Amino acid sequence: QLEVVESGGGLVQPGGSLRLSCAASGGSLNYYVIGWFRQAPGKDPEVISCINSSGGLTKYIDSVKGRFTASRDFVEGTVNLQMNSLKPEDTGIYYCAVYGGDYYGCDLRHRYDYWGQGTQVTVSS
Repeated sequence: QLEVVESGGGLVQPGGSLRLSCAASGGSLNYYVIGWFRQAPGKDPEVISCINSSGGLTKYIDSVKGRFTASRDFVEGTVNLQMNSLKPEDTGIYYCAVYGGDYYGCDLRHRYDYWGQGTQVTVSS
């Protein structure tokens, strides 16, 4: 069983930045595909980004392309999501999710086996 923990959420003004981190309690995420999901108020979670186990392949939804960057820290065994130029519509609960396997299909929610508890991101002036 893998315990996944997100951190780094908070309140930020439009145009600001936040960095989310995802870690496995007592372990490493180095061998897993990682997805970042966002749940806006009143909506289902949607995948906004995913990254393969080597860090060489990433995917983003159109609304965050050029603003968000997923990356791996292989020393720490963690995955980060750098979010720049934040907009009010980026507000939501952000979840990190994990599965072991092929990167292709990482934008499919059902592929993920382990989920974090979520971290709130609020973009507001």
